[in-house]
Amino acid sequence: MNDRQLGGKVALVTGAGRGIGRSIAMTLAANGAKVALAARSGFELAALRAEIEGTGGEAACFETDVTREGDVKAMTAGIATRFGRLDIVVNNAGIGVFGPLAELSVEDWDRAMAVNARGPFLVCRETIALLKQQHLSFIVNISSVVGVKGYPNQSAYGASKHALMGMSKALARELQPDGIRVHAICPGGVDTPMIGAARPDLDRSVLMQPQDVADVVLFLVTRKGNAVIDEVDIHRSQSQPWA
Repeated sequence: MNDRQLGGKVALVTGAGRGIGRSIAMTLAANGAKVALAARSGFELAALRAEIEGTGGEAACFETDVTREGDVKAMTAGIATRFGRLDIVVNNAGIGVFGPLAELSVEDWDRAMAVNARGPFLVCRETIALLKQQHLSFIVNISSVVGVKGYPNQSAYGASKHALMGMSKALARELQPDGIRVHAICPGGVDTPMIGAARPDLDRSVLMQPQDVADVVLFLVTRKGNAVIDEVDIHRSQSQPWA
């Protein structure tokens, strides 16, 4: 551990087992945070915890389906018992549902909304009380470029991420008096399995890496001063700027 910017802090990362979530958890731990790792796959969480602990960090695993109210309540209670505090919540768990709207099933639509919108709602609702106990705390919602734009064959995914953006904007105003800052990150193409399903035409060598998103999360939760960054849009270097 070379840098202790987050020493004494506790962070929750959902969808921590792989991809962007894994990089975020590793980055926060490397900067001194104790990390609560949440995902549905206990095997992946255990492997990540071992890696964090192997580099001198501290982590705890919470096998959680964020769409289930009981799971989220149990996770939050477990964090309070294990760590006694919570400073940072990163809502990263998400799924991609792709295809022409005319071919989507109700189950497809509901699944996208359940994980990408209902999940962050439940996590925020249950953790707010813990976050309020700190002088300054953070909620970082990992949205997507499709949360601010529209793309063919991504209507369900786009609707769920637009919902997440709407919640983030309202929640930021609700929680401002409590010293809780709510941020949204909207990445473009990141080299994860999801992008392969959404855009098989893309050259994966030019995609952003999960670490690029993790670096933005670290910046948001460690920066000092009175300026607050509500939303961060990030895109791969070869995509059109300001498009």
